[in-house]
Amino acid sequence: MIRVGITGGIGSGKSTVCKIIEVLGGAVYYTDTEAKRLMNSAPEIIGDITALLGEEAYCEGVLNNKYVAQKVFAVPDLLKKLNGIVHPAVFADFDAWSRRQSSDIVFLESAILIESGLADKMDKVIVVTAPEELRIRRTVKRDGIPEDAVRARIAKQLTDTERIAYADFIITADDICLVIPQVVSLYRKLLQEAG
Repeated sequence: MIRVGITGGIGSGKSTVCKIIEVLGGAVYYTDTEAKRLMNSAPEIIGDITALLGEEAYCEGVLNNKYVAQKVFAVPDLLKKLNGIVHPAVFADFDAWSRRQSSDIVFLESAILIESGLADKMDKVIVVTAPEELRIRRTVKRDGIPEDAVRARIAKQLTDTERIAYADFIITADDICLVIPQVVSLYRKLLQEAG
């Protein structure tokens, strides 16, 4: 089985690429969605997060995102420890999910694929890129947040150049190059490698 990581900065077009892969029959594991599920349902993770951040980390059995964010972003060491709880759990869940798939290729989508160390556990890495101004416009429109807030998020992420250093494949989602043919071609190539 080939494990393929998909990453890119905010507004780069990762979700679009993943949706195309799913239409082609590919199985995609979305780390953000699954991490949230695990943090709200896995007793061991809930216990570890509560031990790390206190009882206020959960409110009526649900992760108190605002409280957690305030704590971990105020103390970088806490963020590192939280990631040390969540990232291994996400990979273990991905591993179990992968074994349940019938395909010879599985995809893992993560904005922090490289930063989390998950890139090192993949056989291939796809980096989705787009010009920064286009990424900002997309994110403002999608999330309804101010441009300066998007720029602040981008400033905290790796640059495309840093991501590309890890890439086996690059998909350009710049509204000039057509994304669908790029994804179809890459998917076929991966199927050949897996077959």
